[in-house]
Amino acid sequence: MVPWLADDDPFPPVERALDAASGAPGLLAASADLLPSRLIDAYGRGIFPWYSDGQPVLWWSPDPRMVLFPAEFKVSDSLRKTLRRVVRDPVWEIRVDDDFPALMRACAETPRDGQRGTWITSDIVDAYTSLHRAGNAHSVETWYDGVRVGGLYGVSFGRMFFGESMFAHKTDASKIALAALVGHLRRNQIEMIDCQQNTSHLASLGGREIARRAFVAHLRRATAQPAIGWRFDKSVLLDVLAR
Repeated sequence: MVPWLADDDPFPPVERALDAASGAPGLLAASADLLPSRLIDAYGRGIFPWYSDGQPVLWWSPDPRMVLFPAEFKVSDSLRKTLRRVVRDPVWEIRVDDDFPALMRACAETPRDGQRGTWITSDIVDAYTSLHRAGNAHSVETWYDGVRVGGLYGVSFGRMFFGESMFAHKTDASKIALAALVGHLRRNQIEMIDCQQNTSHLASLGGREIARRAFVAHLRRATAQPAIGWRFDKSVLLDVLAR
């Protein structure tokens, strides 16, 4: 049975998450609250929230875990051409933390194939915006001709980045933002991006699964290191194009 967490209850060990034989592999616990303090504790343990409107807050720690090593980011020939165009054409911009809540809302409101509704509820927006104000959540935004056309957001502690969601209103706009994030993380010797769950889209970009035990071990080391800065522009794409 999945435990219900009262306000002051600690998370159970991630090893107690439901296994692959269950109907919800990786489900660890449920609660009524989504306080920033609970979120911070969760990320430090390799746990994340994922639920829909009308559900309690569901906390997950899947095994295996989908991750993307920045050193393994795959740039297709077509994306490489796009990134070169973005670098040289001033109509394209990469902005960081320009409007974090707006970026989250765009992720929530963008339709996705095979998905009805969104898990990015108003409570999720409020909670992650609180993390953003504290300097622990960031948006990487792709702008074209003065309009935000794509981007992503995630959480950062120490030298670890946890990807949350992305959107695109123009071809490759989310991939451009991801490439910029990868370039920035490479410059700061960040070795891993948490992608949470396996998707074919992430796999096409170089994502792969690793054992939860290995993920948590890396997480503990990475989050204990000093935090990085979050000021960069599209010049970080040159690092991606150089490889």
